[in-house]
Amino acid sequence: MALKDTLETWLPAARRQLAGLELEPRLEQIGRVESVGDGIATVSGLPDTRAEEILIFAGGVLGMAHSLDAAAIGCILFGDDAGIAAGDVVHGTGAVVQVPVGPGLLGRVVDAVGRPLDDGPAVEAERHDPVERDAPAIVDRDFVTEPLHTGVLVVDAMFALGRGQRELIIGDRSTGKTAIAIDAIISQRASDVISVYVAVGQKSSGTRQVIEAVRRGGAIDRCLFVVAAADSPPGLQWLAPFAGMTMAEYFRDRGRHVLLVIDDLTKHAAIHRELALLLRQPPGREAYPGDIFHLHARLLERSAKLAEARGGGSLTALPIAETQAGNLSAYIPTNLISITDGQIVLDTRLFYEGHKPAVDAGRSVSRVGGKTQTASLRGVSSTLRLDYAQFLELESFTRFGAVVDERTRAAIEHGRRVRGVLEQVAEAPLTLGLEVALLAALGAGVLDTVPVARIGAFKARLGPWLEASAKPALAHLEAGGELDDARRAEIVAAAKALAAILAAEKAGAP
Repeated sequence: MALKDTLETWLPAARRQLAGLELEPRLEQIGRVESVGDGIATVSGLPDTRAEEILIFAGGVLGMAHSLDAAAIGCILFGDDAGIAAGDVVHGTGAVVQVPVGPGLLGRVVDAVGRPLDDGPAVEAERHDPVERDAPAIVDRDFVTEPLHTGVLVVDAMFALGRGQRELIIGDRSTGKTAIAIDAIISQRASDVISVYVAVGQKSSGTRQVIEAVRRGGAIDRCLFVVAAADSPPGLQWLAPFAGMTMAEYFRDRGRHVLLVIDDLTKHAAIHRELALLLRQPPGREAYPGDIFHLHARLLERSAKLAEARGGGSLTALPIAETQAGNLSAYIPTNLISITDGQIVLDTRLFYEGHKPAVDAGRSVSRVGGKTQTASLRGVSSTLRLDYAQFLELESFTRFGAVVDERTRAAIEHGRRVRGVLEQVAEAPLTLGLEVALLAALGAGVLDTVPVARIGAFKARLGPWLEASAKPALAHLEAGGELDDARRAEIVAAAKALAAILAAEKAGAP
C-alpha cells in the first residue's frame, strides 16, 4: 500500500489535505527505525506517541505502538518488514488502530485491518472504529434469556446457549471444535443473527473450507469473515480477534444480534507470547507474559446482551481453544474457562470411536443453561443429561463382562439410542422443530423398537415424514411454540408410524 493510500485510509485530516482542501501547515511527528525483524520494529524520536497509536513505515506499512519505553518504542507491524531498514523515517499519526465497520462488510472476506481478501472491491465502510473499546457497563446490560439455536442437538438439549453468552469450545486438535461453531453459523440461516468468523493462525486451506461450507448451507450475505492466516504477519494475527469484535459490535449497538466465532484463542495466545518475548517483556507462567489473562478478558467481556434502553442487541461469543492431551488445567485453558460462561469440551476418545460431535457430557457446562431454552425443548430434554450419564456408567461397567439383569440391559439399549440420536454429521444442523420431535420420540420410547444401526436412517427421514403427516405441529414447534399434550401425541404417533416402517424394512417386508 502506498504512503498516500495509507494516509487516506487512516487519517481523515490527511485525506482532506491531500485533496487540496487544507493548505495550512501542520505539525508532523517523525521518528527513526532503530531495528527491525520478526514483525517487530524499534522506533526512536517519537516522544509524544501514545499506546496503540498507528505509525507508518516505509512503503506504507502500518505498525502499532505496543510498548512505550523512555528511550524507544516497541512497535508491532501489520505488514511485511522486508522493505523496512534501520534508519528509515517513521511517521506518527496521532490516531489509534481503527477498522472499518458497517453493513458493507457483510458477505466479505477481509484481513484484520479491513482490506478485502476475496478479490472484491474495496470495503464500503460507514466509518472506522477503534479496535480497543470499553466493554458495556453493568447498567447497560440485560439478562441473557433469549435462546441462540445452534442446530447441534447435544448442545441445544444439554448446554443451551443464550444471546449475549460467552461459551468456550475446547478440546484437542482435530476433534471437531470448528465443526460445531460452523454448524452454529449455518443454523442462523433461519434467524436474524449476523455471524462473524475470525480465523487466527489457521491454514488458508482450512479457512477456505469454512467459507465454502457457510456459502453452501448458510446465509452468506449475513456473514463476515476476518482472516489472519498462519502465514500472515504476527501483528495481523494478534489484531484479528479485536478487529472482529469491533466489527460485530457495530451491529450489536444497533439492536441486531451477532454470533462471533474466534478460531482460535490458543494460537492468539501463542502469537501474543511471541511478540512479548521479542519486545522483551518478562515471561511468566509457561513463558506467557503476565498480561495474557487481561488480554482475553477485555476481549470477551465486550460480548453482552444490551438493555432495551441501549437497543436490546446482543453479541454472543464462541471462542475456540486447543488443549494438549485433554489437559484443561493448563494456563490458557484455565484462563478462558474462568472468563467464559461455560465450556463445551470435546473428547479425543469419543471422536475416534466415531461418536461425533465428540462432546464430553460430564465436563461440559453452560452456566446460563435452561434459562435460555425454548419451553418445548426444555420439556423434552430435562432428564436427558442424567439419563445419558447413567447409561455411560452402566456401559463402562458391562465392558468387563459382568452379568446384568433385564432392566439394566434395557437401560443400556435405550442409552445407545440416546447416543445415536445425539450423533450428528457436520454441516447438517437440525431445526428447532426436528430437535424437539426427535427428543419427544426418544422420551416416549419410540426408538426402542428401532435397531441402533437404523437410528441414522430414522433421523434422516423424520423431517420429511413429519412435513407430510404432522405439518401443523411441526410448524408450531419451528416457530418456538410450546409442546402441549395434543401436539406431543401427534408427533409421537407420526414417529411410531415411521419406526414401524423401518422395522418392517429391517425384517425384509415389502
